[in-house]
Parts: sequence; C-alpha cells; structure tokens
Amino acid sequence: MSLRFDDRVVIVTGAGNGLGRSHALEFARRGAKVIVNDLGGGVAGAGASTSVAQGVVDEIRRAGGDAVANTDSVEEGDKIVQTAMDAYGRIDVVVNNAGILRDSSFAKMTDEDWDLIYRVHLLGSFKVTRAAWPHMRAANYGRIVMTTSVAGIYGNFGQANYAAAKLGLHGLAQTLAIEGGSKNILCNTLAPTASSRLTATVLPPEVLEALKPEYVSPVAILLGHETCPVTGKLFEVGGGWVAQTRWEQTQGVFFKDDYCAEDLVNMWDQITSFENSRHAAKVTESKSGIEERLGRKLELAPQKT
Repeated sequence: MSLRFDDRVVIVTGAGNGLGRSHALEFARRGAKVIVNDLGGGVAGAGASTSVAQGVVDEIRRAGGDAVANTDSVEEGDKIVQTAMDAYGRIDVVVNNAGILRDSSFAKMTDEDWDLIYRVHLLGSFKVTRAAWPHMRAANYGRIVMTTSVAGIYGNFGQANYAAAKLGLHGLAQTLAIEGGSKNILCNTLAPTASSRLTATVLPPEVLEALKPEYVSPVAILLGHETCPVTGKLFEVGGGWVAQTRWEQTQGVFFKDDYCAEDLVNMWDQITSFENSRHAAKVTESKSGIEERLGRKLELAPQKT
C-alpha cells in the first residue's frame, strides 16, 4: 500500500533546510499540499530571509507538487496556520520541526541563551499547534509530529537549554495525544539524529553522510498518515535505524508505615533494581504504590475538552 496524502494539507516548520526540507519534499511527493515554513535565519536564530522557504517551494513545484511558502516565526504560529487556511482551507498534519542552537555550558549560559531556545522549540511548537488545534477538532481529524532530541531524553553537555525544551515537547505531545484522541487527533514525537546545520559542527563528515535527513522522513510520513493508529509514542530515528523509546520503572518498595531516610538506605538496592521492571503508559499505571496506600485505584477525574 502506498501512503498517499492527496488532498491533505501539511505544515512543516523549519522546512528550509535539513530535516524539515526532507519532510516537506517527501510529503509533497506523496501528493500533499505543503506549507513550507522557514524564517530563513541562521543556526543561532539571527537574521531572516524569504528565499530559504521559497527555494523549497520552487523545488516542490518543479517536481509537479503543490506548496506555498511562509516566513513567519513559529512564535507567530497563528500566521503560519492562517497561511494554510488562506491557501487551502484546511490543515491535516503539523510537523513541528523548527529549531536553533545556543550551546553553552550551564555555568556560562545566559538568560538569552535559555529564552531563545525555549521560544523557538517549545513555545513555537505550542503556538503553531494551538492555532491548528481548533481546525483539527472541527474536522475531527489531525496528525501532529513533535521533534524532540536525544539530548532531551538523555541529556548532553552544553545543551541544558536545548534538552529542557526538547523534553518539554515530549511532555506536550503526551498530553495532546490524550486530549486529542476523542477527536481523531493523534500526536507523536520523533527524536532524530540526522545531518543538518545543527549537527554539522559537532559530527565528522563521514558520520554526517551516514545520517542523511532522508533516513528520518519515512517515520514522519507514517506518523502523519491517516492509516496510522499510533499516538502518544516516542521514536528514536537515525541512519536507517528506527526504535520506539519508553519509560521504565522499577517495582519499587512500599512502606506501609511512616518511613525515614535511613529506611531508604536499607532498601535502596531493591528500590533501584530494574529486575522485573514495568513500563507505565499513563499516569495511573505509574502509581501502584500510592494505590496500595489508598487501598483502591487512583482514578483521576475526567476533564472536559
């Protein structure tokens, strides 16, 4: 079965280079109408150029595809979404891909380093997705892909700002998967390792060649397709390798009575043993010890959407 996107409208942020460009070209090749968003700035977020997004649009059109350019910042997500509505009257898929780097050790990190990374990665993805959300709810359909990073999952020296924002994106995606489920809005997270302007300065040439962006885009395509039932999942992707990542939890220890720090010391090996570990998929599944204390299931009250 060919995964087609005929009559579907896809927004890809940060689509002027690297991963975003690869995603945009592949969605277009499969029949999607693509909003190619890119401010056209540098790796650190400075500057702007309308030619970057337009260059990808021209490439798509030369290949027989349909696309329009948008050069607004992701912090103005409503303008990006309005471009899609003005051009095509609908939004089916949002791929939040835009990103920059401001690497610095935590001891030297400035407020500006922190704020700019947060604004582009986490706030920007929120702004774009929030603007698209009511259109998806009205259509009872939507596919959202967040772009996190292995730095967010595992941490990385010099990237406290980047890691915090990227893991925040996964948390956002998890909640959107819950809230969007009843409206057929699915949301998943990609943690790509790929050659791009953001990795060109930290990886050797031979590694960059093995990590082509085109090795990541097939996962974005599948997660963006109408036949994909997956939601609330995290995937690490790169170099042709695709894997799902999930949280792991020890069995832990339940103290029936009041306990102190010394009790923790005595039971530490058992508390931290991953033998017979479990993988909680939702909040209530992670609270078995609390449930034992309560003597009943910890059911959270459903919220109105």
